[in-house]
Amino acid sequence: MPHDGQSPMQTPVILDNLLALTSAALPPVDAVLETATSRVRSLVSEDGRVSGRLIEEHQTAAHGLAWLATYAQALRQMHNWATALQGQGKFGETEQLLHQIAFGEYLWQIYGGIQMNQGEIVRLQDLGLDQSDMRAMMDPAVRTLTQGANTQAARSRLVALMQEHSADITVGASGLDEELEMIRAQFRRYAAEKVEPFAHDWHLKDELIPMEVIEELAEMGVFGLTIPEEYGGFGLSKASMCVVSEELSRGYIGVGSLGTRSEIAAELIIAGGTDAQKEKWLPRLASAETLPTAVFTEPNTGSDLGSLRTRAVKEGDDYRITGNKTWITHAARTQVMTLLARTDPGTSDYKGLSMFLAEKTPGDDASPFPTEGMTGGEIEVLGYRGMKEYELAFDNFHVKGENLLGGEEGKGFKQLMETFESARIQTAARAIGVAQSALDISMQYAQDRKQFGKSLINFPRVSGKLAMMAVEVMIARQLTYFSAFQKDQGRRCDVEAGMAKLLGARVAWAAADNGLQIHGGNGFALEYKISRVLCDARILNIFEGAAEIQAQVIARRLLG
Repeated sequence: MPHDGQSPMQTPVILDNLLALTSAALPPVDAVLETATSRVRSLVSEDGRVSGRLIEEHQTAAHGLAWLATYAQALRQMHNWATALQGQGKFGETEQLLHQIAFGEYLWQIYGGIQMNQGEIVRLQDLGLDQSDMRAMMDPAVRTLTQGANTQAARSRLVALMQEHSADITVGASGLDEELEMIRAQFRRYAAEKVEPFAHDWHLKDELIPMEVIEELAEMGVFGLTIPEEYGGFGLSKASMCVVSEELSRGYIGVGSLGTRSEIAAELIIAGGTDAQKEKWLPRLASAETLPTAVFTEPNTGSDLGSLRTRAVKEGDDYRITGNKTWITHAARTQVMTLLARTDPGTSDYKGLSMFLAEKTPGDDASPFPTEGMTGGEIEVLGYRGMKEYELAFDNFHVKGENLLGGEEGKGFKQLMETFESARIQTAARAIGVAQSALDISMQYAQDRKQFGKSLINFPRVSGKLAMMAVEVMIARQLTYFSAFQKDQGRRCDVEAGMAKLLGARVAWAAADNGLQIHGGNGFALEYKISRVLCDARILNIFEGAAEIQAQVIARRLLG
């Protein structure tokens, strides 16, 4: 509640007994989710079992259930965040406003329609609920929050506080411990000094991120952040990975993504590699002596990895690989490829796939792929340019037998699946960074730009956009941290990681789009940074599992 000494305008903005209200609002949401799960399960079941064919036939309902569950989890994590801050004496006015606006908005969306994207809204009736089922939301706490939490006054007050505390790294306390916040501050300083001032130029010139930046990040431990200390890494948590990825991506998503390939490669080797492979490769990855690239996708497969056609043929103790790959990030500069290929030609699904640590010689501008047996060409892209994207062709490309991951064929798909949790948590963190970047840029522009005799930020619909950016960044942040904590505690978190990535990607795109709208015509000009952020944000809904695939995975787990 407001403290003594606040101006009269502030007093009615924050709801009385806010945490009691948000606590009371969670059971009605859970009840609706339970009913929806039961209805959708009935819809997609055949002979008492959930049918893949029926899930596909009723895709909107299944994916809508995933979104509803994501909102339910997001609200729960926001409440847990707020409760913890109150216990620490840190639940100030900014945090209270973020919390109540989040509940006010998301509760209304649950009742009236959740935006799966800007053109698709899923409503409870799409999940098989009728008006009597929806009465679970007619709870006094829910009514109070939907009617009085996300008001113009609350949004305007939040933005006023954001201007007063513009030096703070995040809008509102993150809820993380002191050690993680020290890590955040270190990487925020680095991004502000060494990344942000140059990122737009790298983007406009379509240049690779300078090797100097990679070397500096290596010295800071980015590439060995979560690799165990016995292998030369720091052995830190996935939560620390989130903070580092978030702040570097806030500077430029390309820099925030540099560590992703090392994270995936290290996860593959830690989970599925032999002792010899761990001892050889993990120290090299941790120091960035070896830069990896992930070589999975093929021109005609996309998310359907089980149908990969690139083949690896045994030749003595070694292998020869032939086939085509596409959307390979940072392919030219790297020394090793985590390469997925089919070792059993008699299979046509994931069972015949194997993972290789395929060594190659780094290239340069004149000769990007000098290694015998492979060629490649750049794919020109809208954004996410700092590492470049490539198509690759392999023709009898040689891979040492000792570089078959785990020393056993047919395990590649399973090995890859074990990395998806970390990859999606990290992608969610990158999305938060991109969304925060959009907020940073747009907030400054709205303060500086004058129209009709006053700053843009003084117009309610402009400040409202900025407020909702801040609120949704915090919602996505708490959901992402929760998935990271689950991973750190050794718990299965594919659903939580998927939810974080699903919501984070939408939040990043909404923030970038609204940020460009605040800029008006200037936002459409390449010289303004928000145009780059918009291009960068768009990829987040596609890579590491497109939003539709993400929703499908969540739905299948919810439905059992």
